[in-house]
Amino acid sequence: MWVAALEGNPEPCNQLLSGGMNATTDVHNNFSNNADYWRLALRLCAARQPYNQQKNRYGDVLCLDQTRVKLKSLNHDERTDYINASFMDGYKQKNAYIGTQGVNIQIILFCPEAEHRTKKTRSTKASSNAVYQVPAERGLIDESGRKKCGQYWPLDQNIQGNYGLTSVKNLAVESFKHYNKTTLEILNVESYERRQVIHFQYLSWPDYGVPSSATALIDFRSAVRQQQGLSVQSLGNRWKGHPGGPPIVVHCSAGIGRTGTLCTLDICLSQLEHVGTLNIYQTVRRMRTQRAFSIQTPDQYYFCYTAIIEHAQRQNLLSVNH
Repeated sequence: MWVAALEGNPEPCNQLLSGGMNATTDVHNNFSNNADYWRLALRLCAARQPYNQQKNRYGDVLCLDQTRVKLKSLNHDERTDYINASFMDGYKQKNAYIGTQGVNIQIILFCPEAEHRTKKTRSTKASSNAVYQVPAERGLIDESGRKKCGQYWPLDQNIQGNYGLTSVKNLAVESFKHYNKTTLEILNVESYERRQVIHFQYLSWPDYGVPSSATALIDFRSAVRQQQGLSVQSLGNRWKGHPGGPPIVVHCSAGIGRTGTLCTLDICLSQLEHVGTLNIYQTVRRMRTQRAFSIQTPDQYYFCYTAIIEHAQRQNLLSVNH
């Protein structure tokens, strides 16, 4: 198995196992070299408009114009089409993800293809998202006493929540060791259009830093991918888009750190499964031209490398004792 540990061509991933501190330092330096690449794509006009600033959870985490998700505008008013969400490409799939921020309680997001008519809650033009995944900290709603995300779906089965003109009902919950899987029915109370969304909430990301092991996160990713495949299969001929399905919505709090880490792993593991090589540096470099600041910290960046190695060892692609 080959992985790009530094900028350029792929290198043997086992250099991270044998290189010791130098390899660790090289990867952290590589993160620094990659940190400002998003500036090459810098266009933040919509996000910086005064009428949109309150829609950004964090004032320094903004959407690039060319990849931002546009809401269906109200009365053809372009001032109403902004949400802090970005299309992101996957492995051989354009717009494989929508990376977005944790929900402000007054900006409930993404009821796929349901027509919203409240001031701040409307659908995207994007789609019937089959799967929604949340690489969340253990406390999705409160982390270290701070509000990180609004509660935008009912936690208990058969409970219904109302958000403006949108109703969300919890149809079923399956609890696993590291994540919850919830089937939601989303109803537009104005048009009576209904959609089902499968919602995954990851529970084992620590409040600070990164997981000590990637096993649970990689298994979570596999569960999401399996569900996406089943969802596309169930659509049959009704789905005319990419065989990989509609965009998977991914969020954490800012929608760049854990979100970027999970999407990077998904892209790199998909590439590894398909061609046997991958390039983390170039993956993150490209991602930042679509969702600025993706992967926030050197530890998250380094975690991508160690997660790939851990996966390779589990799959017997790399010796544990190497």
